[in-house]
Amino acid sequence: MNRRHFLQAGAALAGSLAAPSAALAAAAKRNEFCFFTKHLQGLPFDQIADIAAAMGVDGIEAPIRPQGHIEPERVPDELPKFVGELKKRNLNLSIMTSGINEVSAEQHTEKVLRTAASLGVKRFRMLYYKYDLEQPIWPQLQAVRPKIKDLVQLCAEIGIQPLFQNHSGKNYFGAPVWDIYSIMQEYPPEQFAFAFDILHATVEGGLSWPLEAELVKEHRGAVYFKDFAWKGRKHETCPLGEGMVDPAFAKMLVKQNYSGPISLHVEYLKGDPKDANTLKEFVAAQDRDFKTLKQWLGLA
Repeated sequence: MNRRHFLQAGAALAGSLAAPSAALAAAAKRNEFCFFTKHLQGLPFDQIADIAAAMGVDGIEAPIRPQGHIEPERVPDELPKFVGELKKRNLNLSIMTSGINEVSAEQHTEKVLRTAASLGVKRFRMLYYKYDLEQPIWPQLQAVRPKIKDLVQLCAEIGIQPLFQNHSGKNYFGAPVWDIYSIMQEYPPEQFAFAFDILHATVEGGLSWPLEAELVKEHRGAVYFKDFAWKGRKHETCPLGEGMVDPAFAKMLVKQNYSGPISLHVEYLKGDPKDANTLKEFVAAQDRDFKTLKQWLGLA
């Protein structure tokens, strides 16, 4: 190899080494990391905010729904307090998990969403729909179209993005992903998108999860990371990296330059967070799974 070729090869090698670092730095800056705080229900707002700040995330995904941190009818009074505690620590309410899947007085739709948007909340996870397996399936899918249309229109007016989470199960809308996507593709992603859940996509699709992930990639408003193991015919959630979820999904996100929020779910945690020892275990589990997630994304 002559000197010119040697220098060219060296420059190429240096570029190949530097490029991933630049990409990872961009990814670290680009994505907003949060975690689902369902397991911390019962704790005061300031303590939840302290736990999130110590974890090193950018914000939280909080259940603001019946039997959540805040009941829907209490949102105008309580949500400003919760968001205020987060802001004191430079944290966001990254995703508000709601009990809303239509515009109705019963769900307090407009009151909840207007309050959230006024506080700077950019997106919320919708309540799911379920099929009646005793009735024809396709007409049921078409029957939710007007509900989605009304909700999307209201959200566009208010300035908040509705997200639909794909669940697993024999009667969940969105379990096969294709059904809800057939409606979702009629709207721009900023108006209606998936909270794409890789656990549920893997439960339903097995090895075909890359197909679903590729299908909806332009309509991913958020991504959920959690893991599971099969126990007979049922799946049980487990620590990230100990189950069936493929780390290749994280690599896919990096390759595709996914720029939206990433939410970590630790739903295998059980117990009362008001018990000091239990809470200590919860915090350790959150930190461990967050470390695994960053490793999968090449950020640690």
